[in-house]
Amino acid sequence: MRVVIQRVSEASVVIDQQEKARIGAGLLLLVGIEEADTDEDIEWLCKKIIQLRIFNDEAGVMNLSVTDIGGALLVVSQFTLHASTKKGNRPSYIRAARPETAIPRYEQFVAYLRETSGLDVQTGEFGADMKVSLLNDGPVTILIDSKNKDY
Repeated sequence: MRVVIQRVSEASVVIDQQEKARIGAGLLLLVGIEEADTDEDIEWLCKKIIQLRIFNDEAGVMNLSVTDIGGALLVVSQFTLHASTKKGNRPSYIRAARPETAIPRYEQFVAYLRETSGLDVQTGEFGADMKVSLLNDGPVTILIDSKNKDY
């Protein structure tokens, strides 16, 4: 499972010209799921995300987590995070999980985030054509891959 984490001042998702979700200060999470992902991947990532100290404290040092600041989370599925560009110029998405695997894992990821963080967790819509807007704060953008925990 891969997650791109962006610290945001605000973020939103629009589907068919209708706003589906909006958050203020917090994290925008772009989530890519692969067939090999397990419950352990979900639990490890969720704990890591909500404990990441990437918000500024009163001294301007990144020392606070999203839970410390009472922020919100916006979770957007993004299978393209598993793109392989090894051959040619057209990415292959063979590592991305098929919808019958990815949808339950995505829903499990969101549910676990809600349960463990106690924060407002908004979502996009799995498989929809979404327009994602954000105001990246910092900018701070971090990539975490549960299959590469040493990264």
